[in-house]
Amino acid sequence: TRRKRSNAESYPGQSVSICGRHSVNVDRQSIRTRPSGFPLMHQNWGKLLFMHWVIDAEILRPLIPSQLSIDTFDGKAWIGVVPFTMWGIRAAFLPAIPGTSAFHELNVRTYVHFNGVPGVWFFSLDAVNSLAVWGARTFYHLPYFNAEMSLSEEGEKINYSSKRIDQRGAPAEFQASWNIGEPLAQSQPDSLEFFLTERYCLYSFHRDRLFRSRIFHPSWPLRKAELVSATPALAGGYKSTMIQGLGMPQPEGGPLLHYAESIAVDIWPLKKV
Repeated sequence: TRRKRSNAESYPGQSVSICGRHSVNVDRQSIRTRPSGFPLMHQNWGKLLFMHWVIDAEILRPLIPSQLSIDTFDGKAWIGVVPFTMWGIRAAFLPAIPGTSAFHELNVRTYVHFNGVPGVWFFSLDAVNSLAVWGARTFYHLPYFNAEMSLSEEGEKINYSSKRIDQRGAPAEFQASWNIGEPLAQSQPDSLEFFLTERYCLYSFHRDRLFRSRIFHPSWPLRKAELVSATPALAGGYKSTMIQGLGMPQPEGGPLLHYAESIAVDIWPLKKV
């Protein structure tokens, strides 16, 4: 069932106050337009599971630059763990390079805004491609880590696993199995689904400077999903230390799930804000 905002929550043109910061207008529509100029990268994302939990914003606050405000829905902050795979990865002006054009990725994220521009803040991103890890760390200042990862399909069920092998980050593992459910109606701007998934920029921080990268893609073709206990060791359908590896407690309760089969994405260069 689609959850709607209360009248007090932010629409374009309404103000919010987050974690004691001054009130600002969060415009969730303008950022969805295609940016001017040429993208730097083309990618396809798919077999993607959004796993979200409500979390206390005060737990997140020390891990996010002070310039950024924590974005909330009905006064609640959210943290997400998102396993997926990518393919067709290439620079906008080059053909795909064999060995670098497809790999799995898993990120841990929350939602922020800067001067009313909403986006994603990544706490960690694990990938199975060392060149991609190097490039994202070097050119996007993102906390990427090398990992061993696998994805398999059994009909409508997907099995996914990841184990970090990068000494630059704390040990972290993830394993989950889920069944793909029926399609959902396109999310609307006043819905929780829109808040959690329709994000069109990322933020990063490097040498006391805040950066933003725009992305563009169609609206997410969301579907329902259900975790399944594939083995006795996978009670509840998943086990994860991805959030604990950041020094945060695992949120209580099961995650809110949304699945997407595939989406084409354009990514623009990082810019200082």
